[in-house]
Amino acid sequence: MKIKRIGIILIVLINIGCDQISKDIVRKKIAPSEYIQVVSDKFVLTNVENSGAMLGAGQNLPQPLKTILLQIVPIFILLILLFSILKKTSLNKWMLIAFAFVVGGGIGNLIDRVAYGSVTDFMYINLGIVKTGIFNMADVSVTLGGIFILLFSLRSRKALIGGQ
Repeated sequence: MKIKRIGIILIVLINIGCDQISKDIVRKKIAPSEYIQVVSDKFVLTNVENSGAMLGAGQNLPQPLKTILLQIVPIFILLILLFSILKKTSLNKWMLIAFAFVVGGGIGNLIDRVAYGSVTDFMYINLGIVKTGIFNMADVSVTLGGIFILLFSLRSRKALIGGQ
């Protein structure tokens, strides 16, 4: 179990590190609102500060409420989730990895909110019918973790239903 815990912590730290390093590079190398076409207009790098939640939700909330909803509550949720996955012995390793991605990404964005008052977003994808908002590596971690949690949950549920 100790090796599992070290693995979870490493995955969380790697996700935080990738997020924070990429954001630091963007802050230093890309001017605010600059628009760099990496693959024509299909993949674009930019530098946008998001003082709200996902896709800017809550940007106009009063500051005390924004601090509570976007900093204090997430700190408690992420700590509870991290301690839960460090203690859980019943989850399989793939589910633990998925939760570690969610925690790492959540902490990455939380670091920005506390340190800068906003989150640096910098990637945009436009594949015709598939268009994203502007996002960052922490968002990728949280999204991948969430997708894997959903898939593993559905697979486990299917196995339970099929086994009855």
